[in-house]
Parts: sequence; C-alpha cells; structure tokens
Amino acid sequence: MSLRPAADGMRCSSEQDASKDPVRWGFLGAGMVASAALAPAVHAADGAVLQAAAARDLQRARALGPVRAYDDYRALLADDEVEAVYVSLSNEAHLPWTLAALAAGKHVLCEKPLGLTTTEVEQMTDAAGDRLVVEASWYRWHPRVRLAQQRLPEIGAVRHVTAGFTFAGQLDGNYRLDPTRGGGAMYDVGCYAVSACLWSVDQGLPADVVARSERGASGVDLQTRAILRWESGVEAEVHVGIDADQGQWLVITGDTGELELRDAPYTSWKDDDTELWVSDGVGTARVPVPAVDAYRLMVVEMSSVLRGGPGWVLPLEQSRQCAAVLDAVFASAAAGGAAVRPH
Repeated sequence: MSLRPAADGMRCSSEQDASKDPVRWGFLGAGMVASAALAPAVHAADGAVLQAAAARDLQRARALGPVRAYDDYRALLADDEVEAVYVSLSNEAHLPWTLAALAAGKHVLCEKPLGLTTTEVEQMTDAAGDRLVVEASWYRWHPRVRLAQQRLPEIGAVRHVTAGFTFAGQLDGNYRLDPTRGGGAMYDVGCYAVSACLWSVDQGLPADVVARSERGASGVDLQTRAILRWESGVEAEVHVGIDADQGQWLVITGDTGELELRDAPYTSWKDDDTELWVSDGVGTARVPVPAVDAYRLMVVEMSSVLRGGPGWVLPLEQSRQCAAVLDAVFASAAAGGAAVRPH
C-alpha cells in the first residue's frame, strides 16, 4: 500500500468506504486534548476506531472509550491491533514516544510542536521509513484555512503577514512554565502563528529572523515577538504570549488586497461558525464558513490516506521548517534580537 498523501487540498470523498476497514488508533496519554477533542473525533469519524488508550491512571485511559485500556505506554505499543498512535503527551515526550511508536511499526499523529528542535523533527523523519508521521496542527484541516489558501491569488503577491496568538493562561504549577518540559509561549502557541506565516508566504524558510522575549522566573518565554524576513522582501510579524490579553489574528496582505481571519483562526472548533474577510482594494467581502470539527477532519483524512484513499496530511517538511524558525527565534532572543538565519 502506498502511503504517499494525495495532493494538497484534496478532501476525503467518501468516509463510508473507509468505514469498511477502519484504522485502529491507539492513544498515548489521556490529557485534556485527548479527552475533549481527539477521542470524540475518532469516535465520530467513519474510517477510524479507538482500539486502545494508555495512561498512567488506568481509569483515565478507560474514560476515553477504547476497546482496550492500558496503564503502560509500551504495552499499547506492543498491541498488534493498534495501527496508528496519537501521541498526546507533554512537549518533551514527543520525540522519545514518537520514535518508540515508529520502532513498534506504528504510524504516528503527534501533538504540536512535533519536536522541540529541528534536529528532533529530523530524527523522526529519518526513523519514519514507510510510516506516516504527522504533526497534529489541527487548524490546518479547517475549511476556512483551506479557503484562505485557495483565495490567496486574489490578493496578488503576498507582501506582509501579521500572525498572533495570546492568552492569559493558568500558569501556577502548569507545565507551560517548566523549561524541562518544553514550556513557554513559542512552544505552546508559537507554532500556530509561525506555521501560518510559512504557508501564507509559501517561499520556504525566511532569510533571517529577529526576536525578543519576555521571560518568567523559570526562564521560559511568557511573550515573544519576532519578525521573519524573506529574500524577496516579504516580512511577517509574530506575537505570542501565555500571560497576555486574549487574542488571535492572521492578516495576509498582498499587492492588490488582503485576507483576514479575525475570529480564532487557530482554535475555531465544532461549535464555532467562522468567516474569512477578503479585500480587493475596492471593497471587503465577508465569506461565512460553517462550524466544523477540524479534529475529526484530521482523523478522517489521515485514516483515509493510511487506507490508500484521498486526503491530506501535513508534510513533515513543513513541520521541519516551523521547527527551524522556532530554533532561530530562540537563538535571536538569546542574542538580544540579533538576526539569525534559520536552516
């Protein structure tokens, strides 16, 4: 079976066909995203079944509704009935458990950020072989994001992007403040804004990055601002924070117009009707997008691809580029805002 994904933007045409031979999923971890979003998505998706879940607390694993529950991650990986593994663990655990899942012959859907460094993403890529490794950057499956990508030509050549994601998190005792667990604003929400800049500009890695961070007592970045600059002259501005007023935005400016995703561009979920604003220099059109569960779409399309059907999965190279920009952001901020070239 070929695991080469279908062309970018192709949608799964028939979940009913996939439901005849559903992909058997296993979950490593039973945290908030797994319990509130991914487990319901798998249960709701034709073409997928939650075969197993593992958590240190067996009751939490059982609460996800799997066929089997384990209190040991390696026991799940040894389960021959599990074909694809969702890694729902804290950031520092993404690399070791993705590698362990691949070594056990499983496909992997891993929470964002896929790796803490470019090197980590490259290690996963090297280990993947003919297995899929996909970063669960779920907003990329949302129809509004796909519509924005389709309508980019209407605004001419992209010249500037502004992307941000800020919120006031409950930080006391939270892993987001722990540098040993991949805490901080860039790892938590920066990957959303940076990836949006990369697909909007669509010119590969920027020529350089300049960044400054405000750090907490533990050393993690509480807020980070960065400018990404491409050889073509295109610039993108990023602002992320975990101790700031709530806000999400994505504005893409071209030669002849502008695209704007105003309302929760990175976290619009199944109850959220959304809209895309398209300006052509003369007027502005509001394009409504009905509510949809992008988590379910992610599961449906990856499952379809695993069965040789149509669908889209986030390419590893895009995850590597995002990690490379984050590496450059951290290096620039550590150097007081010096320009750093990502690679």
